Amino acid sequence: MVEHRHLTQRRLRLLVPYLILAVLAVGSGVTAWASSQPAQVHVGPEGVTLYNVADLASASTTKTGAAVDGLTCQSEAKEVVNYHIHTHVAIYVNGQMMRLPAGIGITQPPMIVNYPTGKFYDVGAYDCLYWLHTHVADGIIHVEAPVKKSFTLGQFFDVWDQPLSATRAASAVGTVTLFENGKRLAGDPRLTPLLAQGDIQIDVGTPLVPFQSLKYKVTGGCGEGTRSCSIPTG
Repeated sequence: MVEHRHLTQRRLRLLVPYLILAVLAVGSGVTAWASSQPAQVHVGPEGVTLYNVADLASASTTKTGAAVDGLTCQSEAKEVVNYHIHTHVAIYVNGQMMRLPAGIGITQPPMIVNYPTGKFYDVGAYDCLYWLHTHVADGIIHVEAPVKKSFTLGQFFDVWDQPLSATRAASAVGTVTLFENGKRLAGDPRLTPLLAQGDIQIDVGTPLVPFQSLKYKVTGGCGEGTRSCSIPTG
């Protein structure tokens, strides 16, 4: 019995260096992922942080004005907004942060307002605006619709004219994993709902980035509580 206990203790001593190496390897992987993330640039014109990362794809692929999935494109003069919410979308491709560009859902040529905090894309005299769109490259999707109803991430990508499936998100190819408000979603990523003050994370490929929660409040010309391009929904 004593000999058996000594053998067990010896085996444990031999395993300790390997356990330490394993912990260090995991820790270095986490550190490497964290160190690869971009530093905060500044707060943009919507009051949401802007990061200096690449766009997932150009906003110029937006549909040119024809209805998409029942969503129409309205000129500034004809825009009617009775339902206005915001959903934030973060994107990681093989562990690296990317972003939604400004101007998705706004046809060419957009009206660009240059604020001290960055560019703000909006509908002008010679273009139109889909119900689902982005004004700034800060990940905020605006839902500005004439009626209150459910909208999905798939509809947004269709307006953008970019693919979204279980194996691709716009220009990124790989296994697509969706989180919303901290919960990992199963099924078709296209069916992900755009919720009021929602927080969506799209991971493409590996490593899978832990959900990065963002608390945000959209301010400025198209923020909640303003009437310049929205009617508050309470």
